[in-house]
Amino acid sequence: MDVITRNFFRLILSGSLDEQEPMEPMSAFKWQRLFQMVQTQHVEDSTLKGIAKHQKDEMMNIPQELTKTQTLATNQQPKIQLSNRFLNYRLHKIINNEYHAIDTNIEAVELLKIIVNNVSSMLNNGIMLGGLIQLGSFLRTKGDKVDFVKLERWLSKLHIRRMAQLQGSMLMAVFMFEQDELPFVEHVESSAYKLVMRSVHHTVNDTAEEWHFRQGKAGFLQNNSSLLRRNLRRGLCYVVYAPIETVSNFFHNFARSLQEIEE
Repeated sequence: MDVITRNFFRLILSGSLDEQEPMEPMSAFKWQRLFQMVQTQHVEDSTLKGIAKHQKDEMMNIPQELTKTQTLATNQQPKIQLSNRFLNYRLHKIINNEYHAIDTNIEAVELLKIIVNNVSSMLNNGIMLGGLIQLGSFLRTKGDKVDFVKLERWLSKLHIRRMAQLQGSMLMAVFMFEQDELPFVEHVESSAYKLVMRSVHHTVNDTAEEWHFRQGKAGFLQNNSSLLRRNLRRGLCYVVYAPIETVSNFFHNFARSLQEIEE
């Protein structure tokens, strides 16, 4: 783990989970790179709080002009959905039924939504640490109110139970969670740390180009083959954790890319 990544995790851990470790000095270029990672991973709020907590560190040499000029936007709440049509229908049926149940457990529904959003982020953009932080924060503040029996039943019906377990394993790998804080994690996924590190180092480049297909000047179809290969590799990373949703997501994005040709 290089100095940029170490400082990156120190800031978001400090800002989101109050884990304090001293910062290391970096050049202005490396700080710029860190802010790129912050925006790509959607951990703006945690970073701002972390910067505030480290202001008095002797080694905290973040350029003042960088904190003033960078836009750390507030994230909008994403739409809750799965790519597979039948699983998405089942998801919304689960949510609607629970809202109208006699023994409704709103906290379990909210936790399910966070996990589903993280599944979407992992398949479409690589791991978004903002979603993992949201998951961890929710578990530590409201986890005692969650009906985990219901949650695990829903995860099984949606075929994303192991994907949820992977997310929990990631919290353990990089955010210092214990397994007893994560009732839906039966065993730790050994690939969790590697997948997080890969995401942190590659998502900036992976999101640099947004088009999949374009029509050339001569009317011929052009495709961004490198982006398609990255999406395929990403899907292969997660297919063992959620095969139905992973395959559905790939074909959904493929079809959407073809539709963009007409626009």
